[in-house]
Amino acid sequence: MEAVNNSSAWTGNELQTDKSWEFNLSPEQQDDLSTALQVIKDRGLPFAEMTRDDFQIPSLSKTIQGLLDELRDGRGIAVLRNVPVDEDKIGDMEKLFWGLCTHMGTAVTQNSEAGLIHCVTDGKLRPKKGSRGLGDPREISLHVDLSDCVALYCLRQAPDDPRSLFASSMNVYNEILKHHPEYLPRLYEGFIWSRVEPRESETLSSNFKIPAYSTAGGRVTCRFHPGWIRDGMERAGETLSEEEEEIFAFIRELAYANAFPLHLRKGDIVFCNNYLVFHGRDQHGLIDDEDKKRVLLRIWMDLPDVRPFSDEGSIRYGAIRHGNMGWTAAEILSGDYKTPHRRREDGVPEVL
Repeated sequence: MEAVNNSSAWTGNELQTDKSWEFNLSPEQQDDLSTALQVIKDRGLPFAEMTRDDFQIPSLSKTIQGLLDELRDGRGIAVLRNVPVDEDKIGDMEKLFWGLCTHMGTAVTQNSEAGLIHCVTDGKLRPKKGSRGLGDPREISLHVDLSDCVALYCLRQAPDDPRSLFASSMNVYNEILKHHPEYLPRLYEGFIWSRVEPRESETLSSNFKIPAYSTAGGRVTCRFHPGWIRDGMERAGETLSEEEEEIFAFIRELAYANAFPLHLRKGDIVFCNNYLVFHGRDQHGLIDDEDKKRVLLRIWMDLPDVRPFSDEGSIRYGAIRHGNMGWTAAEILSGDYKTPHRRREDGVPEVL
């Protein structure tokens, strides 16, 4: 096993020093987004029916390519700033966000409601089902989401301005390799994961293990979420061993020690490659005023040519493809999502 020697293995201090992962929209680009949104509104097109051809933003093509390059072959995190925001028109903001993301990848459902856009808030816009605690003011520990990429669009920050936290899972890998290489075989073996409202034909936990770290094509991939793993093991009647608890604690310690704090601002969209970056958030205060509550929109995306996998079915899709999760807009609109995800004989999702 070799250390990761590229820009994806960063520390918080390094990210603070080099801001090339930040992208700022120009007035012309802002106008392009607003014009594209108005075209969609004039057509009366729901966001789920929108394609990249419907949302023309020519002045952003170079910026979008820069975002994708940073996500796939750079640090795994990128922030787009100065995106237009109208807090009073959430539906319009969903269309703008969706339209932009169609130029980057393919959105997939992210909860038991088969939702394609999730409103992260503790206010009235919070989904009634499938929320998994999203938007709760409590601290959100560093973790990965289940798609290739997560995009978070800040419409309004909380009054006490909580920090969002990001950490390189590749830097964590290097530190494990340096200090506790004996941990890596267990991480490469993987763990079972929990499932959200699986179909009748699906088990409550994955009946196969998903590697926490894996290697293919000379690239290391991370798939680690302690919450999903612990819950999955509990459902299967299992618990972590003492050594596994030590491994989990060491990963947490390393991630937080080298995390990068970011204060999201209105009009920021932060993108994370879930194979390279952990993300989380500090606790923030409860407030009663609906007009001051924190509101973010979230999209989960698959990215084209994201990276090679040693087993794409288990590593890329094993955690997300169950129940109403992991479906594209086209599959929702066609009704294909009503049938269970297709699986191999070992229970791993098929890669079509």
